[in-house]
Amino acid sequence: MLYIYNTLTRTKEEFKPLAEGEVKIYVCGPTVYGHSHIGHAKSYVSFDVVVRWFKHLGYKVKYVQNITDVGHLTDNADAGDDKIAEQAKREKLEPMEIAQAYTRSYYEDMDALGVQRPNIAPTAAGHIPEQIDLIKTLIEKGHAYEANGNVYFDVSSFAGYGKLSGRTNQGDLETGTRVAVRGDKRNPSDFALWKKAEPNHIMKWTSPWSVGYPGWHIECSAMSMKYLGETFDIHGGGLENQFPHHECEIAQSEAATGKPFARYWMHNNMVTVGGVKMGKSLGNFTTIKDALKKFQPLVIRFFILQSHYRSTLDFSDEALRAAQNGLEKLHDTYNRLKQSASGNGGIDLSKFEMAIHNAMNDDFNSPLAIAALFDLSRDINTALSGAGLSEAARNQTVRFMDTYAGSVLGILPSLAAQRTASVDVLPKVMDLVLELRKEVRAKKDFAASDLIRDRLKEAGIEVKDGKDGATWRQL
Repeated sequence: MLYIYNTLTRTKEEFKPLAEGEVKIYVCGPTVYGHSHIGHAKSYVSFDVVVRWFKHLGYKVKYVQNITDVGHLTDNADAGDDKIAEQAKREKLEPMEIAQAYTRSYYEDMDALGVQRPNIAPTAAGHIPEQIDLIKTLIEKGHAYEANGNVYFDVSSFAGYGKLSGRTNQGDLETGTRVAVRGDKRNPSDFALWKKAEPNHIMKWTSPWSVGYPGWHIECSAMSMKYLGETFDIHGGGLENQFPHHECEIAQSEAATGKPFARYWMHNNMVTVGGVKMGKSLGNFTTIKDALKKFQPLVIRFFILQSHYRSTLDFSDEALRAAQNGLEKLHDTYNRLKQSASGNGGIDLSKFEMAIHNAMNDDFNSPLAIAALFDLSRDINTALSGAGLSEAARNQTVRFMDTYAGSVLGILPSLAAQRTASVDVLPKVMDLVLELRKEVRAKKDFAASDLIRDRLKEAGIEVKDGKDGATWRQL
């Protein structure tokens, strides 16, 4: 049985999907106004492993992760300008240029880290009609009101506001808004569903209330319910989104439908630097691109997965170097295993499989799963230093590593990456081999020359001798 820590109930609960054999997941994606940083990496690598584990268990997964390209204001509440519009002014570009450029940058980083693409990646700007329709419903049901071209959700109309974050008294709610009471708000904790645009605002659409743009929170409700239904299995995101973003999502969604919104809420914890939260506002962030200049993508992924998704992760070059050393040992064992000659020993893989399943079924505990892989690595090295592994045992163990270290955790080089590496390295290796073979032939040691040629052919490489020297090709 799989257990998930549900932020909504503050307990670990057995996962029971709405539809047998299916799981529907929505995770808040990035606001695309800058290059992604290591905090983004922790979130999306963590949820990538969640999705991979569900697939390993045989579930059909529908994974939706949005792109916020409008509506996220500079103070995360109802004041300031749109973050993308602000960046567009700084870079003297159109907002859509900013959104497109940093969306591409985000996916470049995720691809490098082995994060699989979601099934659906909707954009906020591409779903303005759905957001307007949802706002209309909330007004009709008495949960929202229009004031001077702005539309606000009336928090007092929804009794469950605060149930996710635990902020239920008015003082807590006012603190969460981080803005003074606007003249057109009924209550300081009411939040914007639609904002009237100022004349010089560059991102705006026509609505029944004004020419303007949607608030940040409404996009995720509109898009998640469009693609996953009014009630779905799991909603995920960073801990910093718990309040006010996710709290507002629950209120507006359940007020509109009268049904439960997401059944399980998962929140990954933050990345810190010297114990302080990493963030753009603090200026202590490291972009994924900068980290990739120093460390291989798999090292960064492995570093992240050594920490539980609900734990903080302290980032430093020293910590990444330690992760690199550990991952290299695991890879060395894996490569040694694949290249080993047949012996007559075996390994009991069942205990390692049980350990990994127990870890991952306990709220996706990737650190314990990795620990089980290192225990297996120790047994592999012991066996290879002794009687070796039989061909069947070796092949079973390789498949085991491919499954759990590769497909589930994504910390082995992919087959595509291995092929790419082979393509890059092979010509250099063959240049060296043919140079050595030329020296052998110059010494008239034709037996050794023929042996090299024959062994290469067995390995899938044909060597031909001509008047201009030897050439080679892959068979």
